[in-house]
Amino acid sequence: MKFSLSVIVASLGAASAFAFNSGSSQAVAQSFRTTQKGAALTQPAFKNHFQTDNSSTALAATAAAASSDAIKTRGGGALSGIDVPLMFYFLFWYIGNYYYNITNKLALKAAGGSAGFPMTISALQLAVGAVYGIFLWLAPDAREKPTVTMDDIIKMLPVAFCFAGAHSASVFALSAGAVSFGQIVKAAEPAFAAVLSQFVYNKPVSKAKWACLPIIIGGVILASVKELDFAVSALVAACIANLFAAFKGNENKKLMETEGLKDRMGSVGNQFAITTILGFLISVPFVLLREGNKLGEFVTLFKTNPVISSNLIASGLWFYGYNELATMTLKKTGAVTQSVANTAKRVIVIVGVAIVLGESLDPIKMLGCSIGIGGVFLYSIIDQLLAKKKKA
Repeated sequence: MKFSLSVIVASLGAASAFAFNSGSSQAVAQSFRTTQKGAALTQPAFKNHFQTDNSSTALAATAAAASSDAIKTRGGGALSGIDVPLMFYFLFWYIGNYYYNITNKLALKAAGGSAGFPMTISALQLAVGAVYGIFLWLAPDAREKPTVTMDDIIKMLPVAFCFAGAHSASVFALSAGAVSFGQIVKAAEPAFAAVLSQFVYNKPVSKAKWACLPIIIGGVILASVKELDFAVSALVAACIANLFAAFKGNENKKLMETEGLKDRMGSVGNQFAITTILGFLISVPFVLLREGNKLGEFVTLFKTNPVISSNLIASGLWFYGYNELATMTLKKTGAVTQSVANTAKRVIVIVGVAIVLGESLDPIKMLGCSIGIGGVFLYSIIDQLLAKKKKA
């Protein structure tokens, strides 16, 4: 099994942005300063398989500079007053999400698309993240181990189940249709979250937010009309992913109300690592149920086709890295900034991935995309806007 060293360096570099503790800040900062002088980041080329050039080393070093808790200072001179680490958080969150979508799609296509091994690939992506999370606990001075109890683990199972379900359904949606279309449908998650909050968790949603939902749904419908790679299975799978994600959000809120859990977790990274490990274990029975009878064929493909093997491992690392970094980024920002960041991320991923993979960018589709994502942004900030208007 042959892998390009640059693929592994780039992926590990992005994922390891969260590996360092506060004691390594000086080394990380020095690494970043050295990299700034001698290296530049360039765009990887994606042809028949995932490739990166030697500038992956720059990506790795720069990603390390954005590590959690590693850099506490703000930039001096022209950067005075700017939260430099937060800027890197945003940068590598977007980069990770972008490259995850590309490497994930390349691995899925090489393995046969929706008729191939989407469940197996989604589970193995979680396995890659789980191994990396465990590595961080075992590596010296990387990350402090959590002190959770078995009761804590049991309480985390609903969140882990929803996490695994959302990931598997998303991967299937992206295997059945265009990445851009799947991302447009996934942008409608607030509609599912609103219904669940109102009718399942008894947490009322404002009338203003309800009024935003037709805009979101209308945008998705409009985007679907001109989707050249439209598949009902992709639409259904993306909606199921949204449902799982909405459940996960509500269950996670309940989980974090557990007394002392945050202290026993130790960090956001530990929480995500445990969720990933549990999510992988939960996925295994579903892999065996759906694709167990052809796992031998997948093993052969994995051993003989570097497009599958390299992109599967890279996508697993990108997925783990960008999700953990996104959580850290959103914890450091306010509600409006979060809404802008999520909106910008979806636009960048939808347009960027469509260009790289040669997917349809029909004007009607993009209009629907703009309306839907604009509706999501409005949904996210409408209550704050109305509250400010009342105060004025």
